[in-house]
Amino acid sequence: MFLADSMKIAFYTLGCKLNFSETSAIARDFAMSDHYDIMKVPDKADIYVINSCSVTHNAERKCRELIRRLRRQNPVALVAVIGCYSQIKPRELGSAVKVDMVLGSQEKFRLFDIVEQYRNNGILQNCEKRPEFSEFFPAWSGDDRTRKFLKIQDGCDYGCSYCIVPLARGGSRSDTTAATIDSVKKLAAGQVKELVLTGVNIGDFGKQHNETFLGLLNEIDKVKGIERIRLSSVEPDLLYDDIIKLVADSVKIMPHFHIPLQSGSDKVLKEMGRKYDTRLFARNVEHINSLMPLACIAVDVIAGFPTETGKDFKETVSFIENLPISYMHVFTFSKRENTPAAGLEKRFHSSEKSYRSNSLKELSKKKLNTFYRLNKGRGANVLFESNTFDGFISGFTSNYVRVKTPYSPDLQNNICKVLLTDFSADMQFDCKIL
Repeated sequence: MFLADSMKIAFYTLGCKLNFSETSAIARDFAMSDHYDIMKVPDKADIYVINSCSVTHNAERKCRELIRRLRRQNPVALVAVIGCYSQIKPRELGSAVKVDMVLGSQEKFRLFDIVEQYRNNGILQNCEKRPEFSEFFPAWSGDDRTRKFLKIQDGCDYGCSYCIVPLARGGSRSDTTAATIDSVKKLAAGQVKELVLTGVNIGDFGKQHNETFLGLLNEIDKVKGIERIRLSSVEPDLLYDDIIKLVADSVKIMPHFHIPLQSGSDKVLKEMGRKYDTRLFARNVEHINSLMPLACIAVDVIAGFPTETGKDFKETVSFIENLPISYMHVFTFSKRENTPAAGLEKRFHSSEKSYRSNSLKELSKKKLNTFYRLNKGRGANVLFESNTFDGFISGFTSNYVRVKTPYSPDLQNNICKVLLTDFSADMQFDCKIL
């Protein structure tokens, strides 16, 4: 089919915040053309674009389910699947489910040109032969003035035994500090209140340019117009003391850390191919806590790694219990083809993996409850967002505590001083505006 002069296009994003920033960048190409109408509310579109994830089997399953749902919604629509799933398994997407266009992690940034070519001459380009990962494509997310996610880095050189990301996104790469600061200034001119720095391994920023993540943070800290900076996940071996001190001293960089732990057993960490041990991880957390006692410290943990024994799991639980962390992101191990961990022998039944995952999630709830209790009764600065729900408006403190209060238009996209009074079972604080 040839595409008409004016087409409705809908974008769907699966997976990480990095994907969201990239979807927004790709959508902006279409927004600048008179030929396309980007649909804000999902409806019957002429073109569906799915920016996919392949980090787990479940992520791939969600993508296939979404494809089938969109096909039912409009059987004659053009369906394009881009990103990580397309990079890893292009043939599966092209045959197992009905997809018109499959573009990997590099080609997806050419989506507008490819769709335009199809619209003009009916030539449908699919890219099963993947190019080398060489370019860095900058991106930032969304239309929301309150918060934007800025992509500062892509890919990873670490090669952890369980991880498919280096195959999906290639080696670590980033732009220069100067070019990244130019992007920050553009966002500042748009009156964005909060900027979240995102990537696959942001602590690796700048190494091919002989620059550093610390250097970038020092420069961003000087940019006028951005009131808040948040860091996404930083690897423990790259979370240097100077970075922690900069966050502690900075007014703009929020006391909010996201550090991948993955296991509290040194044996398992070694088998995972991680580049640190529990001693280094604990030292980082304790250093943060000594300088910023109310800092939010979130950690990632994988439950059910194939070689994880019952003793290893108990070590992980004990290690986490004794650290001042705020909560956990718990991931159940998912075997990924073409990774070293795919060939490891599983030492327990799948029900045990579920038990370990659920146990860690319960521990996370206890940690979060303790963290919220530490914040009860204190004053805090909250950036209220534009979304409302049941007559309430919500936002986050600098240390990532969620707060809600009765809606007032004067609060939207503003940072307000509040008193945190008490929190509910859904882990939201009520507050008094000061």
